[in-house]
Amino acid sequence: MTVLEQVREYLIHKSPEPVCDDCITKALGLSIRQHANHKTRELSKTRQFDRRKDVCTICESVKEVTRYS
Repeated sequence: MTVLEQVREYLIHKSPEPVCDDCITKALGLSIRQHANHKTRELSKTRQFDRRKDVCTICESVKEVTRYS
């Protein structure tokens, strides 16, 4: 499974809750945060995913988060 597929499946599983790139990185055991950031930006170009500044439901910090809608 590619990193993009892993991020996509994780966000679908967490739906409708928004998750930040840092928490995605930790949850999936990715080596660097930029992997998650690149993939969430890519997913946000589709109609299924929304990316905006909001509260992450895991770490409760206000930052860029992505959610499956």
